[in-house]
Amino acid sequence: MPLPSMKDQFAALIAVPSVSCTQPSLDLSNRPVIDLLAGWLSDLGFTCDIQTVSPGKFNLLASFGSGPGGLVLAGHSDTVPFDEALWQTDPLKLSEVDGRWVGLGSCDMKGFFALAIEAVRPLLDQPFKQPLLILATCDEESSMSGARALAEAGRPLGRAAVIGEPTGLKPIRLHKGVMMERIDILGRSGHSSDPSLGHSALEAMHDVIGELRGLRGQWQREYNNPQFTVPQPTLNLGCIHGGDNPNRICGQCALEFDLRPLPGMDPGVLRAAIRAKLAPLAERHQVKIDYAPLFPEVPPFEQVADAELVRIAEKLTGHRAQAVAFGTEAPYLQRLGCETLVLGPGDIDCAHQPGEFLEMSRLQPTVQLLRELIEHYCLSPAPTLR
Repeated sequence: MPLPSMKDQFAALIAVPSVSCTQPSLDLSNRPVIDLLAGWLSDLGFTCDIQTVSPGKFNLLASFGSGPGGLVLAGHSDTVPFDEALWQTDPLKLSEVDGRWVGLGSCDMKGFFALAIEAVRPLLDQPFKQPLLILATCDEESSMSGARALAEAGRPLGRAAVIGEPTGLKPIRLHKGVMMERIDILGRSGHSSDPSLGHSALEAMHDVIGELRGLRGQWQREYNNPQFTVPQPTLNLGCIHGGDNPNRICGQCALEFDLRPLPGMDPGVLRAAIRAKLAPLAERHQVKIDYAPLFPEVPPFEQVADAELVRIAEKLTGHRAQAVAFGTEAPYLQRLGCETLVLGPGDIDCAHQPGEFLEMSRLQPTVQLLRELIEHYCLSPAPTLR
């Protein structure tokens, strides 16, 4: 059976929902995406290793060629949740609108796999001196459990890794850390006609949010790194759940938020500052407050400026390597011995948004860039640039 065209692969990947989410009701398995990729890559002669990370969650490591070194083209197989009513097109169908391919995961980032396959296809009849690995992970948009499991296993990958997250085809060598946190407040419910009958978890949470916003302002005054387009740390109040009826005092409330620390900010110190603000609120409102990370934090990432991969990517793209505010799986691949860059065709401004898209004008430049990287690292590695 012939391999589908790049556009058909793109469409097939988008058509398979693979949401990862902290809310169990929205969370899905990524196995259908992994099976699609493994089928196509196996047909091209890749050796495919599907690794179980947790029930319903899988990583794929596909390799062509053997030996040490080589290149890893990496991405995540999941997407964020979506609200279909806010889309102008079907989010699970590839649509062409005004020179853009529109669909959930087109930019962030299932579409990258179709571009990587397109890049390598005409090279497969040549002898690979070092291997090419295509890595698809699970749950990057929630726990990063796929990349974390890979790092904990400790299996060396290639000498260089490119993660195809949306960077507008500009190389990224630094990013902030990511902390996803949760605060649970347990109050006491009661009839709303008499406030003395209970202790409102929702009112306590109102004050918690005020303290978090105060800390955010303090940290943004204290920390600044001009290498980032968003030079301060950020704190986003992501979702809140509490209560069940207007005529009941709210007995329980939960808040999930994320913190994006700059390199040099210690997550432990940040959490201690938050806890110090929560203790007096629990006493004042006579509620119980629990605070814990949803997942282990993602470390900040920095690849040294004079690394071979950085210099090659700068030469091929014509752009100096930059810093971004969003987090990626880069620190986990770096831990496995890869020089690592984040470099992909999408734009972060449209990621996690209704109408997510990839500019069609970026398709062929991305394929060409990936092909040149494969040729350098896998076919006839060039001398280190000076």
